[in-house]
Amino acid sequence: MWDLYELGIAAAVFGVAHTDLADPWYDLRLCGPSQGVAPSRPGFVLNAPYGLDELVKADTVIVPGVPEECVHGEREIPVELIDALRRAAEGGTRMVSLCNGAFALAAAGLLDGRPATAHWAHTRALAERYPRVRVDASVLYVDDGDVLTSAGLSGGLDLCLHLVRRDLGAHVANQLARRLVVPAHRPGGQAQFVEQSLPVTDDGIAPVLQWAVENLHHPLTVDDLAARAGMSARSFHRHLRAATGASPMRWLLRQRLARAQELLERTDLPIDQVSERSGLGSANNLRHHFAQHVGVSPTEYRRTFPSNGKDPA
Repeated sequence: MWDLYELGIAAAVFGVAHTDLADPWYDLRLCGPSQGVAPSRPGFVLNAPYGLDELVKADTVIVPGVPEECVHGEREIPVELIDALRRAAEGGTRMVSLCNGAFALAAAGLLDGRPATAHWAHTRALAERYPRVRVDASVLYVDDGDVLTSAGLSGGLDLCLHLVRRDLGAHVANQLARRLVVPAHRPGGQAQFVEQSLPVTDDGIAPVLQWAVENLHHPLTVDDLAARAGMSARSFHRHLRAATGASPMRWLLRQRLARAQELLERTDLPIDQVSERSGLGSANNLRHHFAQHVGVSPTEYRRTFPSNGKDPA
């Protein structure tokens, strides 16, 4: 038995040719350990046209899940799958799991000594069965360079969009997210549980956040945003954290960094102007936050995603 959702996520992101966003797009191949069809929980059947030897040839391998019986130890993950995953990793393939697909990577020894996550309902079992894995049950996904793991369901979608962001840039990922009608970027460190007792669209927060995104080049304070929402600063802080899982200043920093990434990708503006337009102030401040949160300098980021010369501002 396999679950349709995680596989559907990977297919929607990587299997549909969004060549108007980036050309070439990904070439998605569905691989399985045996010929024939496999049933899913809703009653669909799956036919994998490629064998496991294809994994070794891939740039990225995504394990969208394993049967529940494998999670609870009632059934072993196929030896041939474990062997193929190991061979792919040894060849330099980027390894990715969605939801309880982490159990397959762990069984292959690919998570030993690494931080990893899975659906919160399975993280305890993952930690108990594979004690060498540094399991974090609280995050949406973990990017450990060449090995990435995610929580279940929408956490898997967040990770897939994160991969697109890494590979093709923030602008492409943002456009794809808009096409899929999902948030453009939820950082992996955000909690799996985000309380939303007050929907964003019903408490006055959404228009304020949209206004903030359109005015990132201005100095913005929590008091400014709270006043625009007609709330006290304390109340605004509480509402925003309930809606996004982040404090107002951390949320603002994420938006400023996203804006800076877009400007670096889509314009030839000097670094100091990128910093000013994104609201990060000086070029040194931009470099500091890029090094801390993106992992590369603004110049290195721009080199990875060359500008098309169009100014989005």
